[in-house]
Amino acid sequence: MDPYREQVQDVFRDVFDDPSLMLKDEMTADDIIGWDSLAHINLIIAIERRLRVRFATAEISRLKENGANIGSLLDLVARKRKSSG
Repeated sequence: MDPYREQVQDVFRDVFDDPSLMLKDEMTADDIIGWDSLAHINLIIAIERRLRVRFATAEISRLKENGANIGSLLDLVARKRKSSG
């Protein structure tokens, strides 16, 4: 299991105020009620704080491209944590 999945899932639950939210790699913003532009910013900030990572603007933009999903986000978090640790 991805070592960051649980932490990222906890952030999603907090941001979207849904304690039952279960993340799946193939999920996108369309699958989560309330995931709009403002929620996206709040989500990124919350992940950065919780996991002590910093995302570049280009990385954040790529997360909104076609084909990007929760799996893409988790991969990015893992790369960021690996490079910082």
